[in-house]
Amino acid sequence: MASEREVFDLSGPLYLTSVDWKNEHHRRSVAASLVQGVYILERDCQERREGLQALAPIWWEFFNFQLHCVLKDEDDIFGAVYEFKCPVADFSAMVEGCPHYVVAFRGTITKGESFSRDLKLNFDIIQNGLHQASRSEIAVQAVRNLVAIGNRNIWLAGHSLGAAMAMVAGKNLAKTGIFLDAFLFNPPFVSTPIERIKDKKVKHGIRIAGSFVTAALALAVKGNGQRNRSQDPFVVLSSWVPHLYVNPGDHICSEYIGYFEHRKKMEEIGAGDVERLATQHSLGSLVLNAFGRSDSEPLHLIPSAYLTVNLSPSPNFKESHGIHQWWKPDLLLKSRLHKYT
Repeated sequence: MASEREVFDLSGPLYLTSVDWKNEHHRRSVAASLVQGVYILERDCQERREGLQALAPIWWEFFNFQLHCVLKDEDDIFGAVYEFKCPVADFSAMVEGCPHYVVAFRGTITKGESFSRDLKLNFDIIQNGLHQASRSEIAVQAVRNLVAIGNRNIWLAGHSLGAAMAMVAGKNLAKTGIFLDAFLFNPPFVSTPIERIKDKKVKHGIRIAGSFVTAALALAVKGNGQRNRSQDPFVVLSSWVPHLYVNPGDHICSEYIGYFEHRKKMEEIGAGDVERLATQHSLGSLVLNAFGRSDSEPLHLIPSAYLTVNLSPSPNFKESHGIHQWWKPDLLLKSRLHKYT
């Protein structure tokens, strides 16, 4: 017989029998479960589980969603579009906060032929080239198709690589003035893991020095004052506020904690203007730009976000990076809105 923990990890938040769509914990748990549904869809495909043997449907049917379509790149299922189907007897449940559609993206799967393609996309993230990948083009087009038929009540959701995929789609739409709710779990942040330094003074000093160097190089490479604020893509994006869920023990995403907290500290020491310039740029990308090797904006840099940090103990990387942590009912969370001004 499976243990209670094993059943919970397999079946997700079974305790959530009634969803309050205005409740942040409920919304987060549903979004995470729908992302897990994409993982299981691909695993069902790899192991040739069909019909009643398929394990994926419970992850969306439990919350009254149906599978609208799957998103595939070559033979890999990397995403899914879910449509909410409110029970006739409970039509009042379709209240403010309930999505009409959810577009969800999985992260890397380490088994099967999809692993090599997932791995390549992870390298694309490091090289700021994910937006050029065919998988990103498919993802963006799927979201645009939903918007084109008059839908605005759309959620984006993703985990790890899938969070980066959702970030691509969300940014793409936000630049056109369409701001979709996004739930990004353990989103990759391409940077030296400064957040892992225990000495706060050393960590703060490194960040300050990095901001001044980055701002100076940005001025040298890109100049100053070529465009007004209304044309600045970072300012345009500032009205989009995705939900970011990170764990301090996960080096893949933990740098978002310092990225946002550092802004406040720079304001406090009177260096807000420096940080407003530095926060838009990646030092590595600027170096590549200086040598004419790159001209793309780093995907992980965003103006605004509702950042939620999981402060619950995580004994290992698998726990701190896993999607399963985000639907647990007893999490110790710290949340804060960060708005770019």
